[in-house]
Amino acid sequence: MKTNKFNSFSEFYPFYLSEHKKSLTKIYHMLGSLTVILLIIFSIYSTNYKYLYFTPITGYGFAWCSHFLIENNRPATFKYPLYSFIGDWIMFKDILTGKIKL
Repeated sequence: MKTNKFNSFSEFYPFYLSEHKKSLTKIYHMLGSLTVILLIIFSIYSTNYKYLYFTPITGYGFAWCSHFLIENNRPATFKYPLYSFIGDWIMFKDILTGKIKL
């Protein structure tokens, strides 16, 4: 039984973006991703790597809250974890470069 209806990330990404229509959802995703980056930098700088345990909590915490409370949908991570993880970082880059508007 095949549960993944997408054969590639390029097929998945338009669906991923359709699940992130509201600006506030994208802002929450950006905050989560930025927090992950800052935690990684802080962990390396302080050589205290226990902070890395908080990266999935903060990254997914912001994102999932935005889906449940703002977008009113289920996070794509539940069905497509790898593609969603990649999508988070591509959308982060696309927002930073202006390809996607908030």
